[in-house]
Amino acid sequence: MKKQTIYILIISCFTLLAACHNNNGKNNKDPLPSWNEGDVKKSIISFVEAAIDENSSNYISIEDRIATFDNDGNLWSEQPYYFQLKFAIDRIKEQAEQHPEWAETYPYKAVLDNDMEKLISFGKHGILELVMATHAGMSSEEFNASVQAWFEKARHPRFDKKYNELIYQPMLELLQYLQQNQFKTFIVSGGGVDFIRVWSDEAYNIPSDQVIGSSLAAEFVFENNEMIIRKLPKINFIDDKEGKPVGIHQYIGKKPVFASGNSDGDLQMLQYTSSGSGPSFMLYLHHTDSVREWAYDRDSHVGRLDKGLDIAEKEDWAVIDMAKDWKVIYPFEIE
Repeated sequence: MKKQTIYILIISCFTLLAACHNNNGKNNKDPLPSWNEGDVKKSIISFVEAAIDENSSNYISIEDRIATFDNDGNLWSEQPYYFQLKFAIDRIKEQAEQHPEWAETYPYKAVLDNDMEKLISFGKHGILELVMATHAGMSSEEFNASVQAWFEKARHPRFDKKYNELIYQPMLELLQYLQQNQFKTFIVSGGGVDFIRVWSDEAYNIPSDQVIGSSLAAEFVFENNEMIIRKLPKINFIDDKEGKPVGIHQYIGKKPVFASGNSDGDLQMLQYTSSGSGPSFMLYLHHTDSVREWAYDRDSHVGRLDKGLDIAEKEDWAVIDMAKDWKVIYPFEIE
């Protein structure tokens, strides 16, 4: 091989390395390709780059890189009502013949009357009561199987897609970006923890032991020569509003340095994150896209963002404008 050819090859290798990395060894590839350029995207990347830079005053040690995300309306859609509520509604209707008392008892009566306004007024607590009624006595394995079966057959009324296809592509990229930079990502949801754990790993690369949520009481029993966890007709914990910092404390044991939510139900989680002694990042998702998704905030019956929106502006937290900041909403929009 001629010296000139060798020289060209060497120069090409150095050029390729320079194209892949900047002067700090960071990958120049856009980590958030479904995000439009703007203040929110820039601030996220700046925070992460500083957090992993040992020479930065905002460096965060790996063991403290805790990121918490609400699920409903933040990692996937939540309209026209919470997806787990639809799961519970379908279960109630399937079992209604065995429970004639439901016809006169709320919140079951609202389900059977198709009175969604009344049903939604019961909130996350009402959803858990419906789940409790339809799953008490089931083993954890039986519950998981019922969730998986529902995801296979149920379709969203607007998009005609499986419910677990309505996850947000930009948030998937954000989760991946944090995970690649050694942030430990958690779901902290007002929804049922067992419901989310069935599919969180496949959807978000978040394993079941990194999911915190509302739960029913359970018991350990030895039955038919098998050791099982059986669900009980009793609410154990509501992981919403003030419950979110409590859940984080009890299950993680550290304050997050990154917290993301979309409603007033997430406000206390973001406030808890902001109260840390080091650098932190608080992120709200504002639903502003009535064409590709939904536009709602202060007066919404689901995912109300009122007080949180005011505090975010006052505290200078990052707020995603869905219509402005996201190129696409869902993975199936990407060609």
